[in-house]
This record gives sequence, structure tokens and C-alpha cells, in this order.
Amino acid sequence: MCSNNYLGLAEHPALREAACAAMERYGFGSGASRLVSGTSDLHAELERKIAQFKETEAAILFNSGYAANTGIIPAVASAGDAILSDSLNHASIIDGCKLSKAVVHVYRHKDADHAESLLKKSRNARRRLIVTDGVFSMDGDIAPLPELVSLAEKYDAVIMVDDAHATGVLGGQGRGTAEHFGLEGRVHIQMGTLGKALGSFGAYAAANRDVIDYLINTSRSFIYSTSLPPAVCAASIAALDIVRTDTGLRNRLWNNRERFVKGLESLGVDIGGSETPIVPVLVGGSGKTLKAAERIFELGIYATGIRPPTVAEGRARIRTTVMATHTEEDIDQAIEIFGRLNEEGYFNDGPSRS
Repeated sequence: MCSNNYLGLAEHPALREAACAAMERYGFGSGASRLVSGTSDLHAELERKIAQFKETEAAILFNSGYAANTGIIPAVASAGDAILSDSLNHASIIDGCKLSKAVVHVYRHKDADHAESLLKKSRNARRRLIVTDGVFSMDGDIAPLPELVSLAEKYDAVIMVDDAHATGVLGGQGRGTAEHFGLEGRVHIQMGTLGKALGSFGAYAAANRDVIDYLINTSRSFIYSTSLPPAVCAASIAALDIVRTDTGLRNRLWNNRERFVKGLESLGVDIGGSETPIVPVLVGGSGKTLKAAERIFELGIYATGIRPPTVAEGRARIRTTVMATHTEEDIDQAIEIFGRLNEEGYFNDGPSRS
């Protein structure tokens, strides 16, 4: 219960078949970077599919979510610019901000008022970029995107959303945070990954044609990396087709999430502000959290303990994630096991506290 394979597509027969067929035709490695000879018709097709899926003019592939954020952000913002970043943004966003050499203003988590105050302070910047996770990976809560988009429009700022944990999960068609809030066409750059709900590997940015053309020519992690293997692109194309046509998978994911959260809430454990299939079970101390992770593994659940520096001191947790392929029996078993740990004092002031 700690995989980001939300829809279970990593094991889906269609992805296996697509990847195998592509390997038979292309071999495995792509052989070069995209701007040399590493672009196949599958790379181009996948970028077209992503743009269609995200309802943008164009898209660009990256080799990972980390490569995307550390390539996009320094290309968009540099010395003389200002970046406004949520305090709980992913490490790849933080590192992208550092690489940009822009002035970085960190606003309190999901606090649009604080973000606006920082926008006012940065009025002399040449360009301003607001960047946020769509779904925050350790807490499972959702960014206040409507408020942030309004701020971007009010202050003529660029807004970028990292949809790594929202792609395939949020929105009626699984298109992510912008669709979830009805903000299609108002988010300048939508970044996301192919290795979570889509069950494949790699990442993307979707935006208008001018932005994508600019990234192709300026994003160092794109220019100077060997491109994704064609077989990976084929699997991602198959995954996008499934997400677009099989809404039942996403419905099962959310039904499982509701069942699991209700069970945890009945135990009285703290799941923070989770709004998605990422459900943290707050423990507190690092030592106690590691013991709790060992204990649930003994009882039949694999879910890892997360501790500082990934999360704040005193906020260590068991980070659980629900999948569409979990059965009701799986979910009920997990609730029962967490109930046992609760009785043993891992989630309260009982004897196991440390």
C-alpha cells in the first residue's frame, strides 16, 4: 500500500503488449538525445497524445519528473525573475528553483493570501512564476489552484502545476488538477509523470506551442539526455488510451479510497488533510514510525515510514496509497491491521510511543 501505481496499469496486459511490440520493431534503447537522432515516431505520437489528453497545443517529453522540473523551471525563470513556491512542494521543484538563480519566495502551504503578499513584494521582478504541486505527494491534499490561477492573472504571472500525482487520478477524464477545478486553458504549464497512475515511465510538460518550442531549445535536461526507449513510449500511449476510455478504473480507485479513509477515521487515527488516494497515517516521531512500518509489514501490509527531511520534524507518518486494483477484502484487511497497531499504541499515547 505504498505504490504510486494508482490504476494498476503497470501490470496491465495492454502496456506489456505495446512495449513488446515496440521492442520487436525498434529494439530497446533510443540511441541518442532527442535533438540528435533519438526521436522516433513513437516519441512524436506520445507527445501528440499527451497534448490531446491535456487539451493543450503541444507537449514535450522528459525522462523523469525530476528531470522535468529541473529542466522546465530554470528555462522559464532565471536571474532577475521571482518564483513563488509552496512550502510543501516536491524536492524536484525545490531543486529546479535553486537551479534557476531566480529569487525564490516560499509561501505557506496552500496559503493564497500569503502568496499574494509575496507577489506584491516581488513587483520589480522581470518575470514572476507561481509553481505548485497539484496533489502534494506526502500529504495527499490538493493545491488551491483556483485562487492561484486568479493571482497569476491578476499579477501577470506564469503559473505551473506539477500534476505527477494528479494525472489519471483527478478530473472527470483523469486530466489532472486543472480539469478537477474547471480551469482548462488557464494554467500556462502543466507538468506530469507517466510512471504513476499511467504505469509507465517518464514525464511531460503540456502548454501552448510557443512555450513547448522554447523548452525544446532551452531545457537542459531535455537537450542533454538520451531519450526514453521507444518501448516506454509505446506503453505510455497504451496507458493514455486506457485512461481516456476506461473510467471504471478511476471509479474503483476512488471507491477504494473512500472505503479505506472511512475505516481509518472510525479508528480515530490522524490522516491529516488527505483528499486523494494518498493517505498518510500520522505517527509523530521517526523511531516510532519505523517501528510501526516494521509491525504492519509483519502483519501483511507493505507501506513505508516517511521521516525527516522528507517531512517536518514531529510529522513522520506511514504513507499509504490506495490502488484501483485493491479488492474490498484488501482494504478491509488493511483497516484491521491499522486497528491492531492503534490498539498497540502506535497512533496514540500507548506503550509503543518513542
